[in-house]
Amino acid sequence: PEETTAGVARVSGLVEVRRSGTVATLTLNRPGRHNSLVPELLEDLLASLLAVGNDDQVRAVVLAAAGRSFSTGGDVRAFYDADDLEDYANQTVGLLNDTIVALATIDKPVIAAVHGIVTGGSLGLLLGSDMVVMAPEASITPWYSVVGYAPDGGWTAILPEIIGAKRTASVLKRNTTISADDALAWGLATEIVPAGEVVGRAEQLASAVGDGPSGAVTTAKRSLSTGPLAEALEEERRAFVTQVLTPEAQEGMRAFLGITE
Repeated sequence: PEETTAGVARVSGLVEVRRSGTVATLTLNRPGRHNSLVPELLEDLLASLLAVGNDDQVRAVVLAAAGRSFSTGGDVRAFYDADDLEDYANQTVGLLNDTIVALATIDKPVIAAVHGIVTGGSLGLLLGSDMVVMAPEASITPWYSVVGYAPDGGWTAILPEIIGAKRTASVLKRNTTISADDALAWGLATEIVPAGEVVGRAEQLASAVGDGPSGAVTTAKRSLSTGPLAEALEEERRAFVTQVLTPEAQEGMRAFLGITE
């Protein structure tokens, strides 16, 4: 059943919404599965983003996560168990794309508070945010070459513009882990603070930015063209769906999940 928290209708309860003054904090709340992305969580996150984006009382948004991980990308078990894999992949990556566009284009600054690991398409939640505060232990790893998936979440649509095409290609092909220090040096992160201070620092930044001239902040965000971003993400979705249906991806998922047949 639908629940309502801080004025936001939620379908699954997998995103908690807390409001303090002019800052709304959205917390991914699927810790038992490392906040891996499933349609229900993405639907909640997208609805929450659109709701706070339209709330005049909210001036800035913080995106955080419960548990040990920030988010481990698409839930491989859910993909493997899907009755209609093509439909499930289209739905999941489509919702992720819509969420990234919403993060990038709502008229409120979004600060991601990142602790623990970020893998696969969950990178898109950082790429769509305006600022990213990371813990020293936080890291980003693609995992696509291991599972047999095609990159989604902006790995090819957004990341090369930030860290460069050759560096992106190297990270993807070698499944390299990007440390918090690398993320800061490469322009993926805004700053690094101790893990216990990540959310507090993000909320502090959100409050400071949100208390500034709202027109200037809104204009800055609107300078990002949504058309090219949405189109580039759509290319990723198509490639992902094509690849996830291949025998290679089936084999990769079985190996990742430890399934022997």
